[in-house]
Amino acid sequence: MTSIPVAPAARREQAARAAVEHGLLGPDQPVVGLLDVAGIRAAAAGLRAAFDEVVAPGTPVLHAFAVKAAALVPVLRLLADEGLGCEVASPGELALARAAGVTPDRIVLDSPAKTVAELREALALGIAVNADNPQELDRLDALVGHGTPPAAPLGLRVNPQVGGGSIGALSTATATSKFGVALLDPGARAWVVRAFTERPWLTRLHAHVGSQGCPLELMAAGIRAAYELAEEINRTVGRQQIDTLDIGGGLPVNFASDEITPGHREYAQLLRDTVPGLFDGRYGLVTEFGRSLIAKSGLVLARVEYTKSAGGRPIAVTHAGAQLATRTVFAPDAWPLRVTAYDAQGRPKAEGDGGPVLQDVAGPCCFAGDLVASGRSLPELAAGDLVGLLDTGAYYFSNHFAYNSLPRPGIYGFDATGADGEVRFATVREPQTVDEIVAESGAKHALGLSRLR
Repeated sequence: MTSIPVAPAARREQAARAAVEHGLLGPDQPVVGLLDVAGIRAAAAGLRAAFDEVVAPGTPVLHAFAVKAAALVPVLRLLADEGLGCEVASPGELALARAAGVTPDRIVLDSPAKTVAELREALALGIAVNADNPQELDRLDALVGHGTPPAAPLGLRVNPQVGGGSIGALSTATATSKFGVALLDPGARAWVVRAFTERPWLTRLHAHVGSQGCPLELMAAGIRAAYELAEEINRTVGRQQIDTLDIGGGLPVNFASDEITPGHREYAQLLRDTVPGLFDGRYGLVTEFGRSLIAKSGLVLARVEYTKSAGGRPIAVTHAGAQLATRTVFAPDAWPLRVTAYDAQGRPKAEGDGGPVLQDVAGPCCFAGDLVASGRSLPELAAGDLVGLLDTGAYYFSNHFAYNSLPRPGIYGFDATGADGEVRFATVREPQTVDEIVAESGAKHALGLSRLR
């Protein structure tokens, strides 16, 4: 099939209309998630190209997608087809990566609370592990022993303590972050150097500075600190023991427009200027980008069930609220989302004669703060219309908040690049049924408590 260039906004509008036409959205399925496959492919290709431009030829580079950003097997498989691996932080995420066909040599395990069983499994499979703390390193000592070097690449996560961004909960390089070995704490740096000296099988160093809200310069400063530590360790042991630097991910996303800024190329070039030795070929690289790869390719469509007014403020009550946009509802200043208005057929809604109207867009959850937008200027919404929540490809589809036992919506990937103009859909995850909600809520144990005496 021939592909034609179609702008992301145009693809989004085509998909909204087609979702209604195909019955993916309607009175019985009032909310749906859509993923733009062409957008995801383009983001993956852009990431690879950005680092290919700055690394020395022949440098091994693994771009490991942060599974937490979209814990959906078809998404992981699509990214694997585009040359990416997986960064996992739990047994569940590891199982998803393996179900997607990602081979162990392209998986990195980074959980801060790994059990002995998880470590043992990773070692047996040959999955790279970044230890988070001295106690975990002790566990690896016991598992590795003094025999044959482990098949799995093993590393240590450090916290360069370079500071935080505008969202404290996503800043992982603050003085008191729970992640990694805090390098500036008394004695910590010397302990890290000694830990590598005593363990020839410890060959990687990992640092992840932060995510949304962190400026690129702060992220680059953290990577520079990790690189300088690697150089010190290698000098101390007298050889290239650390052969790979895992620089994490965390590129922030612009939620204000369709513009992709900052981009992976901008960040790679900043790293080249800030840490030139990082790309000279002596170190293999691992990245762990998540949100920046798929956020722009996601769209939530939700039906307006009712409209009303309170205190003179129009309110559109929809089926997309805290159960999907959890961060937006509870921290709207940090996680604002763009909202678009569509009519019942999925066409962009025109403004009335009076122009746009300030209105609230509310969700279905039974608490007053369940608002995805407050006082937003939009064409006046009516019952049966649709609202679109943009830039929701990352986290909004895989981190469902089960408040009020609301079902997880169906998620579908779409392709709107065919020469025939047709939008094609593929199921990513089927809508959750009420029976499934009942089953996972303990229905088969209904009499268990009543029988206790």
